[in-house]
Amino acid sequence: MAQLCDDCFAFGGELMKSDQALQMLADRLDVVVGSSNVGLRDALGRILSADIRSEMAVPPHDNAAIDGYAVRFSDLAAGDDTRLKIIGRVAAGQTADRPPGDGETIRIFTGAAMPPDADTVLMQEDCREEDGYVIIPPGIKQGANRRFAGEDIAEGDVILTAGTRLRPQEIGLAASIGRTELPVYDSIRVALFSTGDEIRDTGGDLPPGCIYDANRYSVAAALDRLGCAVSDLGILPDDYDVIRYTLANAAENHDLIVTSGGVSTGEEDHVRAAVDVLGHMHFWRLAIRPGRPLALGQIGTVPFIGLPGNPVAVLVTFMRFARPAILRLGGCRFIEPSTYRVRTGFPIHKKLGRREWLRVRLEPDTDGNPVVYKFPQDGAGILTSMVASDGLVELPEDLTSLEAGAMVDYLPFNEFG
Repeated sequence: MAQLCDDCFAFGGELMKSDQALQMLADRLDVVVGSSNVGLRDALGRILSADIRSEMAVPPHDNAAIDGYAVRFSDLAAGDDTRLKIIGRVAAGQTADRPPGDGETIRIFTGAAMPPDADTVLMQEDCREEDGYVIIPPGIKQGANRRFAGEDIAEGDVILTAGTRLRPQEIGLAASIGRTELPVYDSIRVALFSTGDEIRDTGGDLPPGCIYDANRYSVAAALDRLGCAVSDLGILPDDYDVIRYTLANAAENHDLIVTSGGVSTGEEDHVRAAVDVLGHMHFWRLAIRPGRPLALGQIGTVPFIGLPGNPVAVLVTFMRFARPAILRLGGCRFIEPSTYRVRTGFPIHKKLGRREWLRVRLEPDTDGNPVVYKFPQDGAGILTSMVASDGLVELPEDLTSLEAGAMVDYLPFNEFG
């Protein structure tokens, strides 16, 4: 298990571009957890900790791709019907008693092992049977409808690589070579809390001037989706001593600490001061909207991510910065989400030098082509905009304006699953 150096998040100077920030995360972060074996049924969403090499070929034998008749191609007439005697029948899971001889064929079904010497399979719908014989029309190509051993996986192939986040298809692939377990990284133990005297937990009273804590629940859900083991430490008051004590304790038995709010430079933003005393706080001066302030640091070797207080900014910065950092800490390869070029249904104007993310819904135009439309309110506190939208439009730093109908980069929310 690797340990982070004391200054993996350190950065100073001018405003940093998003791409530079993401590259720094990719370069500086390493795995902070151990690994263990889990059964296939428990492997979904986990991150593979070692390459998986196949000790067998898949399929393990040549087999029929359809229901029909296995023949030797050399027995077929070139330009006329061929009449062959049916000498046997082989279904999936069975093998033929003997190979077909001169003028013979074997009835075969999808997935069944090819009889020795047979090299071609005729589709049953193209043939007809008469008194124990089959009549085969001309025109079939040699090797048709035959699957070869190792066509999917050759013996010795690396079928899955370390750092892969396991989806149903990877688990199925592992099962296809007979694996019952997979080596995966342990779940990241994340301590999570919100700060603020005005924050109240759901289900309780809401005094004047207070708001319910949406951020902790949305971040906890996002962490759960990433397979983290989350310790919900609740809501901390704007009290330096309480925050410092909680951070110090959390660093003793967690792999990561994530907070919401309290990382700006106001008099009541005590998280920053506490992290500075216990370790290092690095304010990343990112030229982004929404999202500032975004703080990253360490308490000893335990990384710390301080998300903003506004609910939209929390979700956007989690998706674009916290999520890749957390996956990397958990052993995942650093992979950017896929973007898609789509047409805008609105004009765009933005500040030069800043990367922005707009909340948009996706709708087809009259020709069925996808077009994105901006949510009418773009404040960082409008959480309904995230529910009503399908994804984000990402606008690069050098862009200042676009007319309606221009092409932009679209990031669907399902890319962040």
